[in-house]
Amino acid sequence: MILLAVLLPMIAGLLIIPMKLKNRNVKLTLMMIVLAAVSAACVALAAGGESVCHIWQMTETLSLDLKVDDLSRLFIILVSGGWLLTGLYACIYMKHEENEDRFFAFMLLSEGAMLMVCLAENLTTLYTAYELLTLVSMPLVLHSLSKEAILAALKYLFYSIAGAFLALLGMFFLYKYTSTLSFVPGGTLDMAAAVENQKVLLPVIFVTIIGFATKAGMYPMHGWLPTAHPVAPAPASALLSGLIAKAGVIAVIRVIYYMVGTEYLRNTWVQTTLIILALVTVFMGSMMAYLEKVFKKRLAYSTVSQISYILVGLFMLSGAGVQGALLHVIFHVLSKVCLFLTAGAVIFLTGKTRVDQLTGIAKQMPVTIWCFTFAALTLIGIPPTGGFNSKWYLASAALEGMNGVFQWLIPVVLLISALLTAGYLLPITVQGFFPGKETAEIRRIKEPAPMVIPMIVLAALAVLLGLFSGGITEFTGSVASLLG
Repeated sequence: MILLAVLLPMIAGLLIIPMKLKNRNVKLTLMMIVLAAVSAACVALAAGGESVCHIWQMTETLSLDLKVDDLSRLFIILVSGGWLLTGLYACIYMKHEENEDRFFAFMLLSEGAMLMVCLAENLTTLYTAYELLTLVSMPLVLHSLSKEAILAALKYLFYSIAGAFLALLGMFFLYKYTSTLSFVPGGTLDMAAAVENQKVLLPVIFVTIIGFATKAGMYPMHGWLPTAHPVAPAPASALLSGLIAKAGVIAVIRVIYYMVGTEYLRNTWVQTTLIILALVTVFMGSMMAYLEKVFKKRLAYSTVSQISYILVGLFMLSGAGVQGALLHVIFHVLSKVCLFLTAGAVIFLTGKTRVDQLTGIAKQMPVTIWCFTFAALTLIGIPPTGGFNSKWYLASAALEGMNGVFQWLIPVVLLISALLTAGYLLPITVQGFFPGKETAEIRRIKEPAPMVIPMIVLAALAVLLGLFSGGITEFTGSVASLLG
């Protein structure tokens, strides 16, 4: 079942282009069957117990293995569900794009690579999957082959490879100072040897985390994200921002909580520096989004900010921080995928790409903008949406578990960022529904069901999981208790 989840989308992706199916309906039906089968496999894996799948023994001590544990359960459900809904949306959106076979091929390949990241049993597998994900997702950015797309794809590639090389450096050292490269809650670091070599090991761990966090868009390795997302097709932007960027989050969790251990990093300059960088990213991303006028680029800067909320929680090195981070993972996936899909629908149906062109857009596309509004409220963190729950846990974790300046600085930065988020998202809703008397008569546009249904599902989940959050709060709390 583990191999089915990972290999099925990869095999389907490899077959799409050589098969050259002329009947578009048949091709799209087969793709949706594959995405649905992968989702079903992931649900089955998440519902079952822990299991390990051995793929390849590289050397006596290095191997590629996949494993289902509590952390991977959460991410494979989010990834497979997000890909399924985005795939349905793309069936309509990609009509106006050339080379859709290539797009669907790399979309499926990216899902397989992302699931491999989620299910990695050890650092070797994680690094391999991380690199593979970069290679197969880059063509999604490159898709239009315009000058801007080519430059953005190269920037994405260079940043990702640079981050991976930093992570590889850490892998060499962790191989020496840990008992195993397999992921074990609490870490596998040989504390006696690590303490003796702290002057070397701490900087190495720091650059390893910075390297893996490149995919998550944390400063100073964030530059690729606001460049790549706006030029990619909307379904690709949704996947990159909502899901693929979480590969960096997964890698950071695995390194800190499953390899190094929190005790070794707590109250060191590494923890302090990482929190500062994450807070800078939160504020900077929010401010850049507030100032940005291009719709998709505004959402891309928003991703820079919002994913660093997750990283702030992880860098607190506490169970409460991990729980807040995991909750924000869930609601960021739901809201940000929805927001990029709504932006794509607006571009697809009206051709409008700038925020200042969206006056009265809700009169033309009411369902789309209602979905945008609920996703925006979630991202801002307004109760009773799920975003409020995650930000509440993050702020509480700082107030109760941090010392010194971070005890108040973290909640203050999160609050300022929430206000900026409201400032760059809610005006779109207000101007969309209340265009003013001087606006010419606005006619409603037919919103295709395959585009609207994924947005409705995502927006509804973002709100309903906030109203009825007991199950996910309990689950994330159980995962956090193992790590914190």
